Amino acid sequence: MSHRDQYTPGPASGAQVRKDRPQNDQQQKEQDKWTLILVRELRHSPEKVWQALTDPAQLREWAPFDAEGSLGVAGSTVKLTWVGAPAPLETKVTRADAPKLLEYDDIKWELEASVNGTRLTLWHNIDRRFISWGAAGWHIAFDVLDGLLNGSPIGRMAGPEVMKFAGWQRLTAEYAKQFGVESPNWPPKADQKS
Repeated sequence: MSHRDQYTPGPASGAQVRKDRPQNDQQQKEQDKWTLILVRELRHSPEKVWQALTDPAQLREWAPFDAEGSLGVAGSTVKLTWVGAPAPLETKVTRADAPKLLEYDDIKWELEASVNGTRLTLWHNIDRRFISWGAAGWHIAFDVLDGLLNGSPIGRMAGPEVMKFAGWQRLTAEYAKQFGVESPNWPPKADQKS
């Protein structure tokens, strides 16, 4: 049973952006990317959260992409298909230190044991023009992950579908204001409750 009908995301919180200044030609080419840093406290052990971050079946329930293999093995190459993308991308897992640190492509996850479970931190390099979209999308993905781990699944909300959700649009505007950026004018009008 999905709890999507009762789901309304909370206010924009737990996020920041790092705007690195280019130091060389390579960094100059990448200056259009900022690093989104999003932190969430989850009431589950790092081991349980690690499984949700690396297991393809669990990722399919909450993440904005499908993985054609486990992301839990350093050095492995896994195809990721982002929701709404036309084709998969080959992804190399550069670090997998279970259940503490996971890195692949432009994404890094850190899991820290906390009093109530796990402090999960995401670093994701995103085109600065869409940083508020990324923050809103990951905010909702984290809510979906939390519901999945709690046994109250919301159902994956990602890609073009989530962009029509009024809660995503509200979060996009809130994060844009928080980060001091303009929110892109698209997506289509909301067709769901916020």
